[in-house]
Amino acid sequence: MAETKGADEVDAAIARGVDLNGSPIPSEKLKLYNQVMALEAGRQRSGVTNTMRSRIVRIGAKHISQEELDRMLSDAEFPPLKDKEIAFYYGAK
Repeated sequence: MAETKGADEVDAAIARGVDLNGSPIPSEKLKLYNQVMALEAGRQRSGVTNTMRSRIVRIGAKHISQEELDRMLSDAEFPPLKDKEIAFYYGAK
């Protein structure tokens, strides 16, 4: 079975138009995905460290407890979790 871990493999599958299980991705889903990604590609950025922090929070919250992620951010000299991030990522499930 092919390796199906990581964002790079997902991006490669999308570029091929197939899901990780080999089934085709419907054209309307690909069209919408590409449309939204084009908008994101054209968005002005505020800085690399802001983007890094955003990705760390968004992805880290899936794998790391709130307390640990907050400590890790502080240890790396990023701003701590914001109340709205805590509510969104760690609120009632």
